[in-house]
Amino acid sequence: MVKIDPDGLRAPYLQLADALRARIEAGEFPPGRKVPSQTELEQETGLSRNTVKKALDVLKNESLLITAPGRGLFVAERQDNQPT
Repeated sequence: MVKIDPDGLRAPYLQLADALRARIEAGEFPPGRKVPSQTELEQETGLSRNTVKKALDVLKNESLLITAPGRGLFVAERQDNQPT
């Protein structure tokens, strides 16, 4: 379960992005694996739809997540030039 501190210095969407990134880097979500849906993350964290979307957009912009239309979000395959 992801813990978000709404009163923390770091914005909630960045806290969620950090938590998901850590789970990806730890191998909990390996490349090619589907990640929890936006709705599931909203329910798990208690964050608004827009906040969760912003967090997922951060990870998509970092090329950690890819969208498969009609199927959901998946962890992207690692590129050789990505840091470990």
